[in-house]
Amino acid sequence: MSKEKIINEKSLEFLEKYLNNPSPTGYEWEGQKIWMDYVKPFVDEFITDTYGTAVGVINPDAKYRVVIEGHSDEISWYVNYITDEGLLYVIRNGGSDHQIAPSKWVDIHTKNGIVKGVFGWPAIHTRNKAKEEPPKLDNIFIDIGAKDKEEVEKMGVHVGCVITYPDQFQILNKDKFVCRALDNRMGGYMIAEVARLLKENKKELPFGLYITNSVQEEIGLRGAEMITQTIKPNVAIVTDVCHDTTTPMINKKTEGETKIGDGPVISYAPAVQNKLRERILETAESNKIPFQRNASSRYTGTDTDAFAYSNGGVASALISLPLRYMHTTVETVHKDDVENVIRLIYETLLNIKEGETFSYFD
Repeated sequence: MSKEKIINEKSLEFLEKYLNNPSPTGYEWEGQKIWMDYVKPFVDEFITDTYGTAVGVINPDAKYRVVIEGHSDEISWYVNYITDEGLLYVIRNGGSDHQIAPSKWVDIHTKNGIVKGVFGWPAIHTRNKAKEEPPKLDNIFIDIGAKDKEEVEKMGVHVGCVITYPDQFQILNKDKFVCRALDNRMGGYMIAEVARLLKENKKELPFGLYITNSVQEEIGLRGAEMITQTIKPNVAIVTDVCHDTTTPMINKKTEGETKIGDGPVISYAPAVQNKLRERILETAESNKIPFQRNASSRYTGTDTDAFAYSNGGVASALISLPLRYMHTTVETVHKDDVENVIRLIYETLLNIKEGETFSYFD
């Protein structure tokens, strides 16, 4: 595939709509419908499961099966406790960051629609300057403008309501995409674009391709764990985000060095099948796609782990999109990296032959 731009006006419009829609862990289905509607012209059929994972399938009758995968959920909060004064205390749904909460607007999802709220915080004038309390899970709280607990309940808010941030997609300095939930709505976007390019370029694959948008990654890779048992793939190429470690207060000696704008990040980890990873590296080099490397110690912490260790072992690899400010509302990626991840997955698929085992013993 040539170096021309991949992201077009229609695909950017889809990305913005897809990112702006809330899709908290356990409540992903509206986002999945947006994704499926976009992917529908590029696939032969869909598979969905009881928890909401969506899979677009090309060549569903083929016995040899290849997965390309991202996850659709975003971090969020649950209402955990309502005070007599009508304030809400929360617990995490995924890895929500307590330090960014104060002064943020929130959307509380109820049966009657969205109830707005704010994470309140004591004014600077009232705090003990000698011993300031940092934001912690047990001291952050949400104010929805209710005078007491009874009014909260009349507004339709109860323990168990899920809470998201309303921050919307923006472009920073022409080529940086900024939003909450780029982790990992970008993955779903990138695999959808791979499907589009295969269709537009009239590529015939010698295997079944399962474009998989999993749920519940943020609480333990659960959606991938479920859907891999249904698909039973031979190969899985997973895409997620990883850290740009070049911003302040990150230790490169422990976190490694990866940077937005420098290309897709290819992982080394026990769950990553070495022959498949080498195929990806060779594909990047032969197509002059820039890339970076990252090492993980015991696990990747992504859906790669769920696919790799399923069904007696599935040849799996991880291609990551470098991202700044993970699990904040201003997650930031570089447009060039997005296009190069798409390009790398696309070209790698064209380099996989039907029946390959990637065995170390062949």
